Amino acid sequence: MTDPTPTPGIHHVTCIASDPQESLDFWVEALGLRLVKRSVNQDDPGTYHFFFADEEGTPGTSMTFFPWADLPQGEVGAGQVARTAFRVPEDSLDYWEGRFEEHDIEYSDRFERVIDGPDVDRTTEIVLPFRDPDGLPLELVAVSIPDDDPTVPWTEFVPEDAAIRGFHSVTLWESEPDRTAALLETMGLEEAGTVSADDGPGGQRRRFSASGPVGKYVDLVETGERGRQGSGTVHHVAFQTPTDDDQMAMRSAVREAGLNPTRQIDRHWFRSVYFREFGGVLFELATSGPGYTSDEPLEGLGERLVLPGEFEQRRGEIESQLADVTVPRPETAASGE
Repeated sequence: MTDPTPTPGIHHVTCIASDPQESLDFWVEALGLRLVKRSVNQDDPGTYHFFFADEEGTPGTSMTFFPWADLPQGEVGAGQVARTAFRVPEDSLDYWEGRFEEHDIEYSDRFERVIDGPDVDRTTEIVLPFRDPDGLPLELVAVSIPDDDPTVPWTEFVPEDAAIRGFHSVTLWESEPDRTAALLETMGLEEAGTVSADDGPGGQRRRFSASGPVGKYVDLVETGERGRQGSGTVHHVAFQTPTDDDQMAMRSAVREAGLNPTRQIDRHWFRSVYFREFGGVLFELATSGPGYTSDEPLEGLGERLVLPGEFEQRRGEIESQLADVTVPRPETAASGE
């Protein structure tokens, strides 16, 4: 079989929240991401699906949420995405610590991670850990943002020199990481050294690097601790397969590796294939298009409830099941309304 085109990296990460308004307030007002799509869970249309991203919804910047109020609190463990990390500009962590204080966000002291290995140059990254209102473990990683970076910062709440610029990495906790490591290599990621001085179990990660500029890292941590899915945990992580041909080739490679991917599913803004990797983490392959502006103009992203396909015919029924929410605006936030 011909090797598939390597994935450029993470496309989006989808998580579980409890309260939809709290989720909007945190990700839009406190963290400064744009609500680029307000929709519903296509498998459970009585539940919102929020998409938070950069100004244009660039692939590699979308953090999405299902707010399920009736789920218990989750607990991170083996077979889960244990940490989701975002890139922020160098020298912006002082700003973020101040913002976390201002918005009463739980965070920990920043620390250094050292990336080293026989075939890599020793480097250090500065990490600021924090949590969302449901306890979801998150990180900011200070990086140098190149002039040709594809992300477009949204600056309604956070200035450009501090704005989140898409994903840095996800960390997978695995009971037997070697098979997952082989799968990542099948998907085109390359082992890029070990990461020490870590805050997770075992004190060390194996890092894998994709080919793109955003969301390029996946870290593996070995642990026997079991978790449970619920609010404050990741539902799945999606990797970019930009075209349909890329996706079908990757799907074939995943099947040959011994996994059981779904057929292609049309998610309206991208087309998806899902499978559980060997350790139990739910992976998605997602195309780059049609994109979030396929049904709304760029300037109007997130302004209305978008119900794709057949769901539009059920608008009245669906809207009656959804809680009323208000998207934060700078003018109302400043006035305290």
